[in-house]
Amino acid sequence: MSEALGLAARWMAAGEWRAHPGRVVTAALAIAVGVALGFAVHLINASALNEFGRAVRTVNGEADLRVRAVARGFDEMLYSRLARTDGVAAASPVVELAAAAPKAGDLTLIGLDVLRAARVTPSLVASQGAGPGAVASQDVAAISPALLAATGLRPGDSLSLTANGRTQAFRIGGVLTGAAEGQKLAVVDIGRAQWRFDRLGRLDRIDLRLAEGADRAHVARVIASQLPADAQIADAQTDARASDNLSRAYRVNLDMLALMALLTGGFLVYSAQSLSVARRRPQFALLRVLGVTRRALLVQVVAEGLVVGAAGSVLGLGLGLALAKGALALFGGDLGGGYFAGQTPDLVFAPGAAALFLALGVAAALIGSLAPARDAARAQPAVALKNLGDAVDPRAAPGAAVAVLALAAGAAAAFLPAVGGLPIFGYASMALLLAGGVAAMPWLARRLLSPLRRTSFGVPPLDLAVQRLWGAPSQASTALAGVVASTSLLIAMAVMVASFRGSVADWLEQILPADLYVRVDAAGQGLSPDVQMRMAATPGVARAEFARTAPLRLSPDRPPVVLIARAQGWDASVEGLQVGPSRSPAPGTVPAWVSEPYARLYGKKPGDVIQLPLGPKGAVRASVVAVWRDYARQSGAIAVSGVDYARLTGDRTASEASIYVAPGARLETVTSSLRAALPADLRSRVQFAQPRQLRAFALGLFDRSFAVTYVLEAVAMLVGLAGVAATISAQTLARTKEFGMLRHVGVLRSQITAQLAAEGALLGAVGGIAGVGLGFAMSQVLIHVINPQSFNWTMQTRIPLGLVAGVGVALVISAAGAALIAGRRALSADAVRAVREDW
Repeated sequence: MSEALGLAARWMAAGEWRAHPGRVVTAALAIAVGVALGFAVHLINASALNEFGRAVRTVNGEADLRVRAVARGFDEMLYSRLARTDGVAAASPVVELAAAAPKAGDLTLIGLDVLRAARVTPSLVASQGAGPGAVASQDVAAISPALLAATGLRPGDSLSLTANGRTQAFRIGGVLTGAAEGQKLAVVDIGRAQWRFDRLGRLDRIDLRLAEGADRAHVARVIASQLPADAQIADAQTDARASDNLSRAYRVNLDMLALMALLTGGFLVYSAQSLSVARRRPQFALLRVLGVTRRALLVQVVAEGLVVGAAGSVLGLGLGLALAKGALALFGGDLGGGYFAGQTPDLVFAPGAAALFLALGVAAALIGSLAPARDAARAQPAVALKNLGDAVDPRAAPGAAVAVLALAAGAAAAFLPAVGGLPIFGYASMALLLAGGVAAMPWLARRLLSPLRRTSFGVPPLDLAVQRLWGAPSQASTALAGVVASTSLLIAMAVMVASFRGSVADWLEQILPADLYVRVDAAGQGLSPDVQMRMAATPGVARAEFARTAPLRLSPDRPPVVLIARAQGWDASVEGLQVGPSRSPAPGTVPAWVSEPYARLYGKKPGDVIQLPLGPKGAVRASVVAVWRDYARQSGAIAVSGVDYARLTGDRTASEASIYVAPGARLETVTSSLRAALPADLRSRVQFAQPRQLRAFALGLFDRSFAVTYVLEAVAMLVGLAGVAATISAQTLARTKEFGMLRHVGVLRSQITAQLAAEGALLGAVGGIAGVGLGFAMSQVLIHVINPQSFNWTMQTRIPLGLVAGVGVALVISAAGAALIAGRRALSADAVRAVREDW
């Protein structure tokens, strides 16, 4: 008997899938899309990060410990002291410069003492076509394969390298074998690098090899105690953390957005399973009468969901692998975020990640099947045998206790801090808000439809549609689950992106008030005071403001902060950009203005005193005067007066200039005159740009960085609309007996069709209202919790009214259209046969 019942259960499941394949396929595809997006994003991230880490390791070598400059290098006398430290077996001094070469563009230039580097970082001196001593000879460079290919040269040819504003020729003596793919790198003798590129007496790094058995932690502490303020100690672990921190927030957010698509798939599984259970309630009741236990029914429905989830997950893994390969081939590992620009990494397959996303897909389907399975198991057999209507008594008011608890928990989670720099509770808040919103749908649908139910429209199809939806709250909420889930996520992302883009556009208008901007690239030395005077005196220039920017490494495991020194000061520049109050600097300190990301990353506020490693004899005390909004530098920025910077460092050059053109002067003529005022050897290193060009470039980068987000939005919209169509179609086909009874009492076929269209439109409207409201609430979590905790900047809310209206119209039209198409199939059956159906 048990074998027969088990066979009947399997036949029943197979028959349901054959009868309604569209609903099952839609649910499986929703799971597949979520798994595919999550797995593809993870693979791309892992591959790009692996390649980026390899490039960093190539430049840094295999040293046990590394002492590196905080900003502008440190005194080379530190090398001799560290080389004699107990526990240090060998030390290698390094000069590392941003450089450029004809046809190749930007590259990294490294100066080494080859004999010492061979003991500490042998990968930096290993090259084909030349022995290790070749680089030690005069004017010889070993270059990476990528640089060799970019220049079109061959070993033995002459290569011009520009760094620190000076151009020198080197003979290509070999090709570096350990360089990462796509990495442009040149290695020369350290003496030549210091002499030729104006770095005499300065080092950027000292690589250390520890003695056998030396205590790494103890040696690191001893070395740290000897370091001046302009140097810090690091190792491979801190380098890895710095590389990871560079893009971690971006990568985690993309993963989470992909998982949101998977969550939507879970709600569509819930809708599909709920409709399947409602349709087969008499069949389950018969099995109960024949002796099947509640637990067996629950297991059957859950098993059906697991099959759907497993099929979708396996399909999603294959699709995700294909998507990752295609994205890496077309776009490299950049992901639009600008963190891994120029890399074309090989795909790194991750079996652990594949198993994880497979499990997540199955888990989403399992969770989506639990509630329908419980309803199937709890149904009373005697009632269910003759009842195909709603499982909830229409006279009972739907409760909202569970929804209120979930919404309250979601709101509370939004106020919790980040965990390890990641907005874990922010995403938990969004998930709880989504669950609470879906749970509230029976109550909300009843509230929204009650005024319509008390109104007589005088149009029978519309009156029937309102009464039907009001009297079947559980079926309405089932249909609305997937609609609300997909719509709310879409609206939340759309509001966040619109708010971010609008805030960036306003910020660009504020920070780009000049008529022309001039910038010296990384390989240029900068604009000397004489050049600055000539530029300011150029005919047609009303005012010229100069600034110096430089990287400042304040923490060994974080990306560098950008130091900005403006010759005209910063009081006027923060006007309109300031976040919060300002404070006067403490006596004896240098005033400093910090960006919002810096303030959040380092926990600083106006009035705090910070240490800036700018002075020749140690760190300089600076007071935080104000915090200003900055969307350009996620790792943070510190601004000081150009006068203070020049006094502390002796550097009076500028790397940027803002030019205000006099009234009546032609911008093109002024640009040509400014270029002529530059030294001949600097003209190729200077870029001129107008504000509109910079704004277009910045907004283009923004759109590129959010390209993946736009794709996820489109996928969420398509999945949601597909779920609407499948859900309403399934509900309509399950009501064949109801339509037959209406035909028997005289309702015309056209009136039933109009009723179905009205029901679909009402469902789409209710789902749209709920989805938009819930999406707006979730967008506030994205804007005010997740983004500040991830990227350390804030923004103002902007609502894309056109998109919101378009989503609402699309929902209404798609729901009405799906009901009409399914209604034609349901009404094609003979009315007498429909009513005579028993079960």
